[in-house]
Amino acid sequence: MKTLKPLIIDFLEHAEIAKNQSPKTIENYKHYLSRFSDFAGDINPKEITLQLIQKYQLHLNRLEDEHGGNLSKKTQNYHIIAMRAFLKYLIRNDYETLPPEKIELSKIPERVVDFITREEVERLFEQIDLKSKTGLRDRAILETLYSTGLRVSELRSLNRKQVDLVRKEFMVRGKGRKPRVVFLSERCVKWITEYIRTRADNIEPLFINYGRGRSEEVIGLDEKRRLTAYTIQDMVRKTARHAGIAKKVTPHILRHSFATELLTNGADIRSVQEMLGHASITTTQIYTHVTNQRLKEIHHKYLK
Repeated sequence: MKTLKPLIIDFLEHAEIAKNQSPKTIENYKHYLSRFSDFAGDINPKEITLQLIQKYQLHLNRLEDEHGGNLSKKTQNYHIIAMRAFLKYLIRNDYETLPPEKIELSKIPERVVDFITREEVERLFEQIDLKSKTGLRDRAILETLYSTGLRVSELRSLNRKQVDLVRKEFMVRGKGRKPRVVFLSERCVKWITEYIRTRADNIEPLFINYGRGRSEEVIGLDEKRRLTAYTIQDMVRKTARHAGIAKKVTPHILRHSFATELLTNGADIRSVQEMLGHASITTTQIYTHVTNQRLKEIHHKYLK
């Protein structure tokens, strides 16, 4: 019978080929399952018991991260979710082991999302220096993030031919490579168009970096010119600071702000779920702070 380590390799190959899961998901599975293998040793599937998993959960709870702190409950749960997926794979392939449904996740506090107001979003936009092509690019990035609610990974992977500025919509593949259609506002189309007019190249990525001394004609189509997630995050953070916004602002905060704005203006939560690309409505329900505000308004209106 195969032991834990070769079975983990089989599982990762299955995730890549049969389930067509993303490289990031497979990388995470490998990290989490390797940690379990290091803890339990190269045992066989029969030796994976509920008692062993509980000891492993205790181990995770006491484990320190690279900064000397403890792993968050959310990160601990990611380890256990990977473990349950692995056990499900083993059972499906007729290995005798612990049923995954017997493993419970740790309870975590209900999440409250951070967002910035529409007034703060406008201050963010106005902070950009539009006299340079970098400034026009950054304004187009900010407008796109706020208009679409894209994740930073989805935004950086956009290609020019992918974005239909006439129909004001395009398709992206989000988590789990699930496709969804996203829509552009009139203003967002205007700024993307302005930015593209500054481009004298045929480079495929929509948003590119402008390195010193680079000749776009020489480089041509070059994936190295695609912006990194870090560059986009750093630009958003610095722009917010210069705009005098005291809150922490990231591309994901703009995604939260996009969802909050929709719900505040009357969008139903199912539609927002689809626009964000959430697999479950439960994930979208983190935006209940908006609902709570509307309940407060109703209370004040009808109970004097």
